[in-house]
Amino acid sequence: MILTVHSENPEPRAIRKAAEILAAGGTVVYPTDTVYGIGCSVDRKDAIERVHLIKRQRRDKPFSFVCSDLKHISEYAHVGNAAFKIMKRLIPGPYTFILPAARLKRFPSILVSKRKTVGIRVPDSAVARAIVRELGHPILSTSATDEEGNVLHDPAEIAE
Repeated sequence: MILTVHSENPEPRAIRKAAEILAAGGTVVYPTDTVYGIGCSVDRKDAIERVHLIKRQRRDKPFSFVCSDLKHISEYAHVGNAAFKIMKRLIPGPYTFILPAARLKRFPSILVSKRKTVGIRVPDSAVARAIVRELGHPILSTSATDEEGNVLHDPAEIAE
């Protein structure tokens, strides 16, 4: 199913539908500020494993995840003063921050690196942030690419 969503003012109905799919263990393709992302709920190990299969990615290479804002990040990672100052200037934006994980027991182990860190993004995409807010917790995020690693830009092609 493909839902067309306004990039700056996403329709609440479409955002709710995406959040429902994620909460039920499904995956979604959504726009970020750089490329399309493939995402699932960080609370659903079955969905995370499905994304690993879709991406054909090694289990020891963790994915990053998307938060809705800086306050949201602090619920999942330890953010020191220096990191906070930098992040406050740069987010939302096309950056992934590698931070010490907080609340490790909340995450499936597949999301946390051996170093106990997590990669966190707050993309400059109203759609991505709205989905996270509606879901109530972060979504796993990885770029939509083909088997050779080429970035895909067409939602219909990604859906295939």
